[in-house]
Amino acid sequence: MSDTRFRFTAQWPAAHPFFGPVDDRHQDPMIVGETLRQASMVLAHAEFGAPADTHFVMWDLTVRVDPTALLLAEASEPVEFDVVCSEIRRRGRGLRSMRTTMEFRRAGRFVARGTGSTGCTSPRAYRRLRAGRLNALDTPVPLLAGIAPQAAGRSRAEDVVLAPADRPGVWNLRVDTGHPVLFPRPNDHVPGMVLFEAARQAATAASGLRPFLPGTLTAEFAHYAELHSPCRIETEVFDERPGEVTVRVSGRQDGASVFTASLTAARPERVRSLS
Repeated sequence: MSDTRFRFTAQWPAAHPFFGPVDDRHQDPMIVGETLRQASMVLAHAEFGAPADTHFVMWDLTVRVDPTALLLAEASEPVEFDVVCSEIRRRGRGLRSMRTTMEFRRAGRFVARGTGSTGCTSPRAYRRLRAGRLNALDTPVPLLAGIAPQAAGRSRAEDVVLAPADRPGVWNLRVDTGHPVLFPRPNDHVPGMVLFEAARQAATAASGLRPFLPGTLTAEFAHYAELHSPCRIETEVFDERPGEVTVRVSGRQDGASVFTASLTAARPERVRSLS
């Protein structure tokens, strides 16, 4: 379309191995954030000169979704989305960072809008940045017992990223470096999308909504989440506004903030009895 505007087509299958149905009607809104992440990296490589060995870091992510447009019955329809790249910062001929903003439509109907900023780091700079942490690749990470899948809004125990903690509304991050979707390759830290998923699962568990269908999701990432140090996931639930619930989620590790997130979902309407 132009040097900073692009158009993609994506397929969001109903039987996605991780972002599967959240109930018997709806696809998972989190697939929007994952698509944004993947498309941003594709553009960084293909259009902005980021080498194949670039390390990416996501600084923030905001997604607004119309859950009623994420119907399983329409999953076979392709999703078209337009991308605008802005706040582009170069490093020589390559890319230092940029923001991508995307609008998603299915069969002409608005589905979602998302934006996120991504930083690019060369392997040499990454080794300096992560000095002393790269040996985490060779050290096994203990796998904590997870909470019940139903409490986290998942159908499979292996997809749970929360472990019990010492009080209500608080969990420990459960890190499974062998998970084929969350850890598709060896990593010396917890990927940002794992933290985003932890926020969604914590919001589900804290709110008690089943399903928890977020219409708005925001996250900001302050530090790398390390593999071998406990990461606490804490929540606050705000349900004063009629018809919706907002859950604020924070992740803390070694006394410092790792990420903050906010997720807002509509309350399911109660079905009135005919008797």
